[in-house]
Amino acid sequence: MKKSIFFVVLGMIVVVIMSNMRYEQQSLIPLLQDVLQDKPFEQWLSQFQFHYWGGIVSVETKGYFKFVEFLIRKGTHFFGYGLLALILYSFYKRLKWRFPIVLSFLSVVVIASLDEYRQSMIPGRMGMVGDVIIDASGALTCLVIAKLIVVSYHYVKR
Repeated sequence: MKKSIFFVVLGMIVVVIMSNMRYEQQSLIPLLQDVLQDKPFEQWLSQFQFHYWGGIVSVETKGYFKFVEFLIRKGTHFFGYGLLALILYSFYKRLKWRFPIVLSFLSVVVIASLDEYRQSMIPGRMGMVGDVIIDASGALTCLVIAKLIVVSYHYVKR
């Protein structure tokens, strides 16, 4: 039980620390320019575009490095909140609460919403509903995959 509480608290601390940083503090552009100076996969990435926050995000509209940073940032949202959902699921399950999957998903949506609201008050940051949707999608995806793995394991174990 103590491990579960530790991981829940750790997950929340990571969320708070990351969302307290201004964009300039988090920017990956200098690192990407250094590490990916040859722009690998630029041609392949050029075929993708995303409608996000009232605009189109693509290599063409944002440039290679900003587009790669966008993918990394949104991927971090998706998988980070997916991991948080799994941690919360484990926590609720250990407490023997009913419907731990539903509770963990709803908890992630509330946490993501509050986090985006708080970000809207930080200079250089914006709270975005799109990020909450990405966070919720990551949570749902990870929870469904985890449940499928557990069910498959029990099915094969028989």
